[in-house]
Amino acid sequence: MRRFLLILPIAFLAFTTSCRAPMEMAYISDAERDSAQQILTTYANTIHTGDQLYIYVSSEMIESVVPFNQETHIEAVEMSRMNTVSVARDGGSIQNTYTLKKTKQIQGYLVDDNGFITFPILGKLMVAGIGYDSLQVLIQNRLINGGYVNDPVVTVSPMNFRVSVVGEVRVPQELHVVGERLTIFEALAMCGDITDSGMRNNVVVMREKNGEVIPIEIDLTKKTIFDSEVYYLRQNDIVYVEPTLAKKRRSEMNPEWPKYASLGVSVAVWVSTMLRRSIRINNALN
Repeated sequence: MRRFLLILPIAFLAFTTSCRAPMEMAYISDAERDSAQQILTTYANTIHTGDQLYIYVSSEMIESVVPFNQETHIEAVEMSRMNTVSVARDGGSIQNTYTLKKTKQIQGYLVDDNGFITFPILGKLMVAGIGYDSLQVLIQNRLINGGYVNDPVVTVSPMNFRVSVVGEVRVPQELHVVGERLTIFEALAMCGDITDSGMRNNVVVMREKNGEVIPIEIDLTKKTIFDSEVYYLRQNDIVYVEPTLAKKRRSEMNPEWPKYASLGVSVAVWVSTMLRRSIRINNALN
């Protein structure tokens, strides 16, 4: 009985304090550390409306490709003013001297709402729904078959590849990626990784498909992530890391709960003390 009275306040404190359930912190915990995992997902990023494309045509005959790169590399002229002072007997006079500076600006090609871009000389090209490699081949064939360039080498890459990472990561942000390929682990690393309050086994990637946003749930603690269609992220994907149940409970809990918990512990201690005194008195009387 006495032992019970001693542990009563401790038990009450443990009951009133939110406890976190065991949580898997490791990524791909079901795979042996010395084993190799095959990535079955093939990466094939396609072009969508609203994409900004970098397209550059090169050739051994530099003059032949100049007309096809004027939209990509626009030459801008900046005029800057320099003030020079000339000293004369009647005082100083300020003369303005202007200098011209030429700079190269990369403009790119915007895919319109109908999926087209307007390419120099070749006109409108339907690009939405095809891959970057396919567009390269398309432009190369058009240049050769039209007799414009004999040996064109076309480079196509996205200029506005962005992915948003929100939820329980250390630095939620929109990522602007150079290139066209990004894995979900790379995106999380760029955001400082998932916090201790984030659920690694329930991450949602929201992806646009046919005009709809489709949520795709993945488990980063399982090796099946390598088979997932969202292992490689795509343009405009949104990665959401859900908070743990304990974090949700803490956010929903009354902000005054620490005060009430302290009061409860005090009451428990007082009740325990009174019971011990009562037991001592009864023992003395008996």
